[in-house]
Amino acid sequence: MLMTKQRRPAIRTLPGWAINVLKEAGAIRECEEHGWMQDRADPHAREWAFDIARRDLPEGVSREAAEAAVRDVLDSIGDICPECPPDEEDRR
Repeated sequence: MLMTKQRRPAIRTLPGWAINVLKEAGAIRECEEHGWMQDRADPHAREWAFDIARRDLPEGVSREAAEAAVRDVLDSIGDICPECPPDEEDRR
């Protein structure tokens, strides 16, 4: 049986690559209604994203730069969508 490895889409920027890695690991998700990225605050998914970043580096990027890109993207993403109305519990 012939098996092929699914290739990741070509990403043009290092932050774009980091977002793709974080989405693949399940560390972030996209708000279905507004499209904002949201941090899932899952420590296992975050660690998995860093493992992917260390293992599958973009061409010409050092391991340290790849990890820093993932960390920078995580630091720039909140855990709620700024356009979604707050939940009933959040109003209390």
